[in-house]
Amino acid sequence: MDQVLIYSDSLSWGIVPGTRKRLGFEHRWGGVFENTLNNSGQKVRVIENCLNGRRTVWGDPFKPGRNGAEFLAQSVEMHSPLALIIIMLGTNDFQCTHENNAWLSAQGVATLIKIVREAQIEPGMPIPPILVISPPRIHQAKGAIANKFLGAEKRCAGFSEALREMATAQDVSFFCANSVVSSSVVDGIHLDEPDHNVLGRALAEWVMTENLLKPR
Repeated sequence: MDQVLIYSDSLSWGIVPGTRKRLGFEHRWGGVFENTLNNSGQKVRVIENCLNGRRTVWGDPFKPGRNGAEFLAQSVEMHSPLALIIIMLGTNDFQCTHENNAWLSAQGVATLIKIVREAQIEPGMPIPPILVISPPRIHQAKGAIANKFLGAEKRCAGFSEALREMATAQDVSFFCANSVVSSSVVDGIHLDEPDHNVLGRALAEWVMTENLLKPR
């Protein structure tokens, strides 16, 4: 059975837009992804390392541990051997506490790729292939998170394109989530449950088409 690590934030953690509740595993895109692959005969186990508020390489001035570069290497080492690592981060880089643009956030993901490739895994274990997912484009944030993401819809302009260019330069796989889903109309940031289902299925089909996992 192949192990797949998802390294992400609240979009993959499964927060229900407009609440502090969490979708069950089978309703989160990671669970849908796992079940779709398993039902197709590709046996996988998805490991979710998804932290609300996680950035790529920046910290949160109000909450500790949100710098995604700080614990990634240990997570790779902990769960190896891994058949695939999926990184879907960047949304929180555009919170109002940061003056980031698309290029800067894409470079943050490039730093995470370097960390994965240099992680101190056990001898003989493979350096896993990496899939970078561009999260759905941020719309104007609403509700309790409106102030936190004030102006984020402008700062994130061009992020998917910057991520695609970076992924090509780093020789990793790339998938644009915005091609199949969009941010919730409830809060402008997260995914509604139906979109978790769409994203999980689309990713599973794409991973199989691209042969990112060894056939079983």
